[in-house]
Amino acid sequence: MHDLLYRPASELAALVRSGELSARELVSASLERIDAVNGQVNAFTHLDADGALAAADAIGSGDPRPFAGVPIAVKDNVPVEGMPLTLCADLFGDFPAPYDAAFVRRLRDAGFVIVGKTALPEYGILPSTESRRNGPTRNPWDLSRTPGGSSGGAAAAVASGMLPLAHGNDGGGSIRIPAACCGLVGLKPSRGRISMAPTLGESFLATDGVLTRTVAETAALLDLLSGPEPGDASWAPPPAEPFAQAAAREPGRMRIAMTLKPPLTTVEVDPIAEQAVRDGAALLSELGHEVEAFDPPWAIPGVFELFAGAFGPAVASQIVFASVVAGREAQADDMEALSWHLWERAGKLGAAHYLAISGQLQGLARTFVTATADYDAVLTPSLALRPLPIGELYGDDPDPAQTFRRSGQFTPFTAIANATGQPAISLPLAQGEDGLPVGIHLVGRPTEEARLLALAAQVEAARPWADRRPELGVAA
Repeated sequence: MHDLLYRPASELAALVRSGELSARELVSASLERIDAVNGQVNAFTHLDADGALAAADAIGSGDPRPFAGVPIAVKDNVPVEGMPLTLCADLFGDFPAPYDAAFVRRLRDAGFVIVGKTALPEYGILPSTESRRNGPTRNPWDLSRTPGGSSGGAAAAVASGMLPLAHGNDGGGSIRIPAACCGLVGLKPSRGRISMAPTLGESFLATDGVLTRTVAETAALLDLLSGPEPGDASWAPPPAEPFAQAAAREPGRMRIAMTLKPPLTTVEVDPIAEQAVRDGAALLSELGHEVEAFDPPWAIPGVFELFAGAFGPAVASQIVFASVVAGREAQADDMEALSWHLWERAGKLGAAHYLAISGQLQGLARTFVTATADYDAVLTPSLALRPLPIGELYGDDPDPAQTFRRSGQFTPFTAIANATGQPAISLPLAQGEDGLPVGIHLVGRPTEEARLLALAAQVEAARPWADRRPELGVAA
């Protein structure tokens, strides 16, 4: 039964539909696996075993929904009605969400069974998942290292065989970073592709998505989750054909830019990450694509401060929400030192200054999109460093500004796609000599997930990775 959870979600639903497997048996297998390994990995903040089994019991053979009976979890910064919404922050207490997010409703409508909520760093700030409230989440490939963040709990749950796939979201790399750390596929969709309803009309930096083992699964879930909801302020144009269909066809010859140059001038990229990109470029050339070196216009003084200036107020808005839930003003001892640091910085920023920073960031985004307009994709490392040891990036370190800056040294390549709104994907192309996965990162043209997914599927077909498992994932 344990091996079931490594099979694609569509195959699992087909087993339920045919009657070969009951939804209860499938969900029970997930819950048993969670019970067996979550104590080591710490991927979950909340588990709703009774609710999941009750939902599974309502699903019978012949259910026509595409993912009927398949277990999934939702990251603990998105509301699932009746489950705690904490953002791994003490100020929320055990606040029960009074409604489902729109994409959660779409998951339920497709037949998914939500088994619980997964961990993130406090308020989703850092690219490691080690909150004061929940403790560290660990990488199934090496329990002494981070699974990345902020969707680290989701990635750890999938990589360790607790779930076939899981929800995540991405405001600076938070799907792609844990995908790279844990050997998974992680797509950040285009801005406006997946609705933020009912809370936001749009988001400049963040979007929801999933962590999976294959490009085909990612494409199928994008078909399910994409599309506007009533009241959205803006949305991405619909694709010409379903994403799953596009991912299954040959992409044709593409022109691809390759760079190892990080946006932050002080970053040194690990040789293992560099070699993965060179190997990826060689593979793309073998597949018939035109790959050429590219010098991106992003290593400008102050680029980190610019992104931080936009990211900090986004964090502060979550702290405001937490204060409303708590019924009082936030205090320093309510949160980790980094959260308080960003809260204070945002409070001093001022509306006019924030708008100026947002305008500058949009200008930088336009510069990058214009500079890469002649390319179909841009190839970079997913991470500059190997997955960090637990404790290296922790929000309660005494120098929070330095902690935040160190996070940029770890993950300098991902945030640009959040600023530009372009689709971007991390693929687990290789494994290093240290046994840990190595990701490559592809940024596609604006709103062209279809072509990006077709390219990613071609890479996967040439160098399959879905059968790779950490020892924790192999153990009974």
